[in-house]
Amino acid sequence: MEIGNLSNLFVYATILILLLALITYSVALGGGEKAPKNENIGTAFSWLAFAVLFVAVVLRGISSQRVPWGNMYEFAITSSLAILGSFLFISLKKEIKYLGVFVILPTVLLLGLAVTVLYTEAGPLVPALRSGWLVVHVAAAIISYGAFSVNFALSTIILLRGRLIFSRIPKSERLDELAYRTALFAFPIWTFSVIAGAIWAENAWGRYWGWDPKETWALITWLIYAAYLHARATRGWSGKKSAAIAVTAYASIVFNFFGVNLWITGLHSYAGV
Repeated sequence: MEIGNLSNLFVYATILILLLALITYSVALGGGEKAPKNENIGTAFSWLAFAVLFVAVVLRGISSQRVPWGNMYEFAITSSLAILGSFLFISLKKEIKYLGVFVILPTVLLLGLAVTVLYTEAGPLVPALRSGWLVVHVAAAIISYGAFSVNFALSTIILLRGRLIFSRIPKSERLDELAYRTALFAFPIWTFSVIAGAIWAENAWGRYWGWDPKETWALITWLIYAAYLHARATRGWSGKKSAAIAVTAYASIVFNFFGVNLWITGLHSYAGV
């Protein structure tokens, strides 16, 4: 079996494992005596899914003989790995198993779109992407996407807090503080990604900034997250007010990935898409 096809099988296996994790997390969220046990089972499935997806990403890179984020499919599976990694890493230090449903569900959806809509055969990069900046710029974006996804999950729970009756969800104050800390971690990395992208643009196109749709939405996303952090830190906004800004910022990230890449013509493109 070719390495590229083997990578695909590992991605499909990841989806199946994540569905098992989603089921156990959903049961745990309802409470009951077995809730902690179900949360632990869900976390075990999540770690297994992370390991399997990691192998899938590595195999994709070996098959392509380059870093495995040169097109939308690869970016999607690598971002899914970052989302899982962020969630699991934080869970080592903080009790956030209650986030399982809100993290695993969008990850499954992203992987599902990757294998059905975004899939591209492994192959060489288009000339415009053959640069060392691809490694730096896109890697930073992927890492920040992972952390921002955890921030989004926490912010979503805060907005729904009054409607949710699940006993496993902590008070809004704890959710809000953790959401703020994850954004504090992700924002400098996203800032670096935007700067690295500008440097790459100067090398590729002879200008640092040209208001290309991808550049514009990256800046819009940066501004919204900057507004979130500023409002949270200096104006004392917390709870649903700051959560609403965070959700808006994440919506900008999603549009930047799907909307700009698929529907808006610009200089930025992915090989085979």
